[in-house]
Amino acid sequence: MDWLNHLLLPNGHFLGIEWSTWKVIGWMGNLIFFTRFFVQWYATEKRQQVVVPPLFWWLSLAGSILLLLYAVFYERDSVFIFAYAFTWIPYIRNLLIHRRHELSQLGCPSCGHKCPATANFCGQCGTRLDKVAPQQTAKA
Repeated sequence: MDWLNHLLLPNGHFLGIEWSTWKVIGWMGNLIFFTRFFVQWYATEKRQQVVVPPLFWWLSLAGSILLLLYAVFYERDSVFIFAYAFTWIPYIRNLLIHRRHELSQLGCPSCGHKCPATANFCGQCGTRLDKVAPQQTAKA
């Protein structure tokens, strides 16, 4: 078991890395940012078409913010800081667009299926849709 201890903890550092709070934050940012690809892959496979779910953008935002904090407060490297300084802008924009889209959909009074605001009939059950106040149906 000495070989395993030496492999995982050379010089007392786990995986050869000298750990600190900022290293953990940086690695968490990497991990969170990396997992977004699995989320997108799963959603695409499930629907059999390219899909980018809101969770993808939330993971992108969280990961990039953690990596930006790591770059600013630990690495203090201008290249690394600039790489993450503005990535949050499209992530937040995409989350806002998704939210606006969700609020604009009409809820079917019969089956509860979410339908586009331009639809006259439910695509699930065929019930005629009431076009009055799509935001009220989104709250229900």
